Order: sequence, then C-alpha cells, then structure tokens
Amino acid sequence: MLQTPESGGLPVPQAEGEKDGGHDGETRAPTASQERPKEELGAGREEGAVEPALTRKGARALAAKALARRRAFRRLNRTVAELVQFLLVKDKKKSPITRSEMVKYVIGDLKILFPDIIARAAEHLRYVFGFELKQFDRKHHTYILINKLKPLEEEEEEDLGGDGPRLGLLMMILGLIYMRGNSAREAQVWEMLRRLGVQPSKYHFLFGYPKRLIMEDFVQQRYLSYRRVPHTNPPEYEFSWGPRSNLEISKMKVLGFVAKLHKKEPQHWPVQYREALADEADRARAKARAEASMRARASARAGIHLW
Repeated sequence: MLQTPESGGLPVPQAEGEKDGGHDGETRAPTASQERPKEELGAGREEGAVEPALTRKGARALAAKALARRRAFRRLNRTVAELVQFLLVKDKKKSPITRSEMVKYVIGDLKILFPDIIARAAEHLRYVFGFELKQFDRKHHTYILINKLKPLEEEEEEDLGGDGPRLGLLMMILGLIYMRGNSAREAQVWEMLRRLGVQPSKYHFLFGYPKRLIMEDFVQQRYLSYRRVPHTNPPEYEFSWGPRSNLEISKMKVLGFVAKLHKKEPQHWPVQYREALADEADRARAKARAEASMRARASARAGIHLW
C-alpha cells in the first residue's frame, strides 16, 4: 500500500556545503534538487493522495463482499425454511417426497447446496416440529416424514398435551429469549416465526393460529411472561420466561436445543453457557434440599409411629 509522507511532499536534501556550514565562505552553486520546480516537488503529494482513493475503493469492495455474503446467508436460511414448510405440507398427503420435487419447487439453482439444505431442514423438522426425515429409497432419492420423535423428555411433552410441534415452538421462543439476554421484544418473536415460514396471524396446520397459541396458551399456562417495556411510546411489549418454564425446563436444555439447531457445542456461547452451568448448580442444590427435607419428614413420621 502506498504511504503518504508525513510532510505532505518529498524531503528536500541539503547541499553538502549547508551541512558543513560551507568552506572558507565560498558560495556554492545550488544543487539540482534545490533548483527543482515547486510543481515537481508537489508530485509526492499527488502520489500520496492516491492512497485515500485506493483505500476507499478497497473498503467498497470489502463492503460489497460482506453484503453479498449476508444476502447469500439470508437466502440459504429462507430456502431451508421454505423446504421445511414444503415437506410438512407434502406429508399431509402421506406421499413420498423426491429430491427432484424439492429441487424443482423450492431449492432451484441452489441444488449444488442440496446436502447442506436438506441436513438443516432435517434438524429443524426434528427439534422444532417433532418429525424425523427418513430417506427410504436411496436409488430414487425419496424421503418420508415420521411423526414419532419426542423432542424432550416424555413428561415435559405431556405437560403440553403430548404435542411435539407445540413444544418445539415453545423451545424456539425460549431459546430466542435466552440468547437475547432473557427477554425478547414481541416483534422479534413474530419475525422469528416468519423466518421459519410461519405467519403469526395465519392458520398453520400444526399450530392452528400461532399468535393465539402463544398469547392464550403459552402465556396463560405461565410458560411465557408478557409485559410492556417501560418508557416506550408507542408502547412495546416483550416476552420472558414464565415461572413454569423456569421450574420445568433448564437453561442448559434450551442452550443445548439452540446448539443442535446451529450444529455447534453449547460452549460456543460462553456467556449463556456459564449462566446455564450456574442454573444447573442451583437446581442441583434445590433438589438436594428437597430430598433432605423429604427424608427428614419421613424420619419424623417414623418416630411418631414408634411412640
């Protein structure tokens, strides 16, 4: 990269006589560098001025590349969400789904990324909707969905009526809240649903009306808390974990859920991981206290019977 001289121009060397103070008072003839025209001396400044232009050009190129990467990433995410919805709709008819159909109707010119897209779609189907994507005919690249997977422990699923997709949606919302510092604006929750291909106010064959499910079921059952954000005008609202979620679902479990969706380890998010470890320790202590209390009561009852 060109460097701009600190003086703004090229340094002018001194004549030999000037360095030594002259010899015997002789007057020496000006050197070629001293006779150099001012416009020639200014050439350095013009050359140095090239640097900002090159820097600006390089910055624009980097910004353009970063923008292109973000657009490609957003398109990939959108394609994964669209493929998930396509597979769910196709499964309603219980008919096999071929790779050629997926490429034709959803993936299009991204078919070179098919392995990555189908893998990410399978992860979302499994952990969010409770379906397992199985390839049962490798020769013809044919897939089916199996609705047998339980995303979390059986007792937790039963708390939500044995509904895997509903639990998957709740886990997505709890994960969003946790990763955003234990609260998420209402608009952020609706935007997350749209990225999944689910419109909050439109009927969805797995969730019914998602907004109603969240506001009437999850909030009223105390899985989520919903409150106004102070000092907002117009008023804004946010979600946080409800008391029932804090009791039934650990932060480590939610962080593990998020990590699986992103194909990373929970330690990839050190702040949330440390908080989840602390939560696990608190739960272990509370469990130990509860067990000790139960043993003490049992002992007390046994003593009463003895007398």
